[in-house]
Formats: sequence, C-alpha cells, structure tokens
Amino acid sequence: MGKPKSASASASASASWSALFGLGCFSSSHAGHSGDASGSGSGPKNAAKVASSSRPPVPMPMPSPEDLSLSLAGSDVLAFTVEELRVATRDFTMSNFVGEGGFGPVYKGRVDDRVRPGVRQPLAVAVKLLDLEGTQGHKEWLAEVIFLGQLRHPHLVKLIGYCYQDEHRLLVYEFMARGSLEKHLFKKYSASLPWSARLKIAIGAAKGLAFLHEAAKPVIYRDFKTSNILLDSDYTAKLSDFGLAKNGPGEDETHVSTRVMGTQGYAAPEYIMTGHLTTKSDVYSFGVVLLELLTGRKAVDKNRPPREQNLVQWARPCLKDPRRLERVMDRRLNGHYPTRAAQKAAAIAYQCLSVSPKSRPQMCAVVEALESLQALDDGAVEPFVYTAPPENQ
Repeated sequence: MGKPKSASASASASASWSALFGLGCFSSSHAGHSGDASGSGSGPKNAAKVASSSRPPVPMPMPSPEDLSLSLAGSDVLAFTVEELRVATRDFTMSNFVGEGGFGPVYKGRVDDRVRPGVRQPLAVAVKLLDLEGTQGHKEWLAEVIFLGQLRHPHLVKLIGYCYQDEHRLLVYEFMARGSLEKHLFKKYSASLPWSARLKIAIGAAKGLAFLHEAAKPVIYRDFKTSNILLDSDYTAKLSDFGLAKNGPGEDETHVSTRVMGTQGYAAPEYIMTGHLTTKSDVYSFGVVLLELLTGRKAVDKNRPPREQNLVQWARPCLKDPRRLERVMDRRLNGHYPTRAAQKAAAIAYQCLSVSPKSRPQMCAVVEALESLQALDDGAVEPFVYTAPPENQ
C-alpha cells in the first residue's frame, strides 16, 4: 500500500487540556460521526445531511503537533511517524486489515524494536487511519487523543500513541483480541455469549462509565453502544471511540447544551428533545446496552415486525414481569442463566431506562448492583466453549 489516505490517567492535566479546548478542538457541532440520534434517520449519511443544512461552522484554529505534544507531556502516549506505523503494520497490508469504522480503516500492527529501537516488550496494536472523506474529522480525532491520552482506567481502551504528520492523522491503541461486543451479540458466525460473559462485560462497561462520570471534571461519553465496547482475550470490556465525548457541566450548571449527536436507539429521550446532556444521558444508553445483552436484539432493527423494531419500546414493559421477561430473554442462552440474576439485571435496565433522568441511578450504583448478581447462581449455567472467528474479522 502506498501512502495512507489519512487517518481514522489522569484527569489532573487539566491546564494543558483546557488550553487545547481554547484552540478549538471542541465545539457543540460535530459534523458526521455516529449520526443524528433524533430519529430523523441514523448513521453517517443522515448526519452529513443534517450538518450541511445547519449554519456554516465558524473556522477555528487547530493546535499544532507541538501544542498537542505539550498537552500530553507527562503521559505515556507516544508520537509516531507515518514511516514507523508503516513498519508496524507491514505497510498497511490487507492481511492486517481488521475493519472500518467512522474514523476510517483499522489495521493490526506490532510495535517492537524495529519500530522503536529500545522497545523491550513487543506490543500488539490496532492502528486507525482517519479518512478525511469519512464521517469523522480532525476535531473528533483530536478529542480521542485528548481524552484517552489523559484518562487511564482498566475499562478504557489504552491509547498507545498517535501520528500527527502533514495531512496524516492516525491513532494507535492496544489490540483488543475479541473485537466489539456488537460483533459477538449480532454477527451470525459468532458463538453465543454465555450469561457469565455477558454479566462480566456489563460490569466492566459500567465501571468504565462510572470512572468517567466520577472524574475530577466529569466526562459525558455520549455515544455508549455495543460497537464502542471492545473485548480483550478474557472478555474484559473497555470503552473506545471518544470522538463525541464532552466535559460535564460546571459547578453552577445542571447540564451541557449541545447539538444532538450519537446513534439512534441509544440516545436518551430528553437529550433528543432538548439537546440537554448530563451523565444521566449515558445511564440511559447503558440501559439500552444492558437490554441488548439480555435479549440478544439490536437497539433498532428494521428487519423485525414494526412493533418490535425499537428494542426499548418492545422490551421495557416486560422487564418487571418475570413471566414476560422469560419470553424476551435471548433464546441463544437456552435458559442457561440464573433466574434471579436475570430478573435483577432486568430491573436495573428498567431503572436506567426511566424517562425521567432523575429516576435513573448513578453508574457507581449500577456497578454495585451488577456485581451483586455474580453471587446468584440459582439457575443452570452451561460451560462456555468459544469458537474463535478468523483473526482479522
């Protein structure tokens, strides 16, 4: 492959972080990305249409590579050259191609002493190239670098480094061997996840959100969904893709007002209606994902009968009735789950999906409630044998 097209903790470094905000790495308008969540359509194409019909954005200066490097001083994030990442990915060979997202193509790579002399322990990485013609742009790329570069947690995917050279924008992450939760729940070739794995994933993702919400300056993730939850070889869940993340409201504020962005089916109703964003907006999205884990169904599925296309509308009324709950549980579990644990998980999802944000729990309370379910084993749980799909899928 020739030249790449261009590229898809500590919260204490707030001074340099804020300096980058002043340089315009964030605004209330994020053209593209996951799309308009308001229900007028979903996905990147719709987002592009909405963006084109709004007022033209005011040009804002972007930080230089030197500014970015300075803002990350003290972190362990590395600045790579394009040539180093060519070596790491074997010149972006198709045999290392993993997939493509909103940023652009993703390749598996290896950082060793050929890439960086002195590296003692070779590291498997995922390299994202930002496609400048794609649905996400420089601001989203920069948001990813800033948030993941300064926040470290076992349930956030680790940003190893980045490349900001000429027109090239690349991101280098730890390689997540199992891919996305979306793939495991909804791809036909994947083995069905057992109850124990689903609960572990839910707890890990909840811990990641709780960490963001409880940071010294809270972070609202804004695009919590199954495709943004990545799994390592042990099914440890880690949050990825911080292109839409925003700082939470200040001390004297109750919410952040912003243009509605995200993914249809996951966005909280009050956010869709008013553009008011709080950490409770993320809690709602978590409830949708927990519902997907319980039912094995997508948040929005146009291939189902009309009454079943919106998962929350179809399943939420069943969550507090044990007999009705059994009918909406994922059939691929074959009944191999602890009944009481499933009922309690459904009750947690029901509360997270409350129409009133004030009625939704804090994520720290969700973590505690989910962890308590690990001790409930009143149902037969079948041993899990995983059949690995091809490495690059």
